[in-house]
Amino acid sequence: MTGALVVAIDGPAGSGKSTVARAVAARLGLSVLDTGSMYRAVTALALRAGLDPHDADKVSILARDADLVVGDRVTSLDVDLTAELRSDGVNEAVSVVAAHPGVRAALVERQRAWVTTHGGGVVEGRDIGSVVFPHAAVKVFLTASDAERARRRADDEHPDSVARRDRLDEGRVASPLRPATDAHVLDTTGRAVDDVVDEILAWL
Repeated sequence: MTGALVVAIDGPAGSGKSTVARAVAARLGLSVLDTGSMYRAVTALALRAGLDPHDADKVSILARDADLVVGDRVTSLDVDLTAELRSDGVNEAVSVVAAHPGVRAALVERQRAWVTTHGGGVVEGRDIGSVVFPHAAVKVFLTASDAERARRRADDEHPDSVARRDRLDEGRVASPLRPATDAHVLDTTGRAVDDVVDEILAWL
């Protein structure tokens, strides 16, 4: 992974991570990885298997051993999980699953392997700059007003669910949601995507 360009984009739900990450990747000609989809996929698989999301041991083994392909679609052993990732069940359980240190360790390993395979990339999530890629070329932590975040997520998740997940992710022991000490904190409220991307690229 030596010399690979990594752009780390973190932030809470509705801050614009996915939209901005895709736009930055397009400008730089890099691949993009949505790490949140990985945690959601493990959660979906756990629910399919009838596992208790609170069972750290079993869910961590699942995260380590599952066949996962994360891209425009998210699949496991040719089963397309994409439509399940934003289901109420996954929304309810994903922060519980993501809080297990064993799950995080397994998926961080996968995320680093993805960057090695792709020769760099734009990686978005909640602990990318602080834990997964602490030496990323640039680390960005996006924020937005509560009203703006609720508006952006209104189509696929109730605001109360978003707020609950953020509280859980901020309070977890393993890799909590918070800016890296050297991250650029950027408020996207009311800003055009191209304007945000220009500012991020200026930091490279």
